[in-house]
Amino acid sequence: MELKFATCLNCIDGRFQIPVITWITQNYDVDYVDMITEAGMNGLLASKYFDPSHVLRRLAISISKNNSNTIFIVGHFDCAANSVKEEVQKKHIKKAVERIKNYTLSCQVIGIWVSEYLEVEKISEVGGIRKDDSQEDDSQMYEYSASG
Repeated sequence: MELKFATCLNCIDGRFQIPVITWITQNYDVDYVDMITEAGMNGLLASKYFDPSHVLRRLAISISKNNSNTIFIVGHFDCAANSVKEEVQKKHIKKAVERIKNYTLSCQVIGIWVSEYLEVEKISEVGGIRKDDSQEDDSQMYEYSASG
């Protein structure tokens, strides 16, 4: 049996790791979630001043080695590193989803919000393009391969 992976770009805050992994594995056909963390991940990825190259290198490993084809980007209540109102955080999630989607055509990218009650809400989703539906590839993503 082949194991199915998703990838999650999440905050470092430990309160939100298990609820996010649980929600993903209960709502999507995946066995495991590769977790890539940064403090205030959604805010960082939404910022045009943030260089995402180290995040993209880790993401490329998850995609190429674990065949992950679904990427989640998380924002959460009470974030110390992205301490803005919920509405602003949700805008950051949407911007982050669009930014990451620019790096990989084949993956589905989903933005989620975690409330103070550890309830998960899907904020945005951009579908992937199957390889046989398009001549394009993820070459921009793979410039961040494991060897980079």
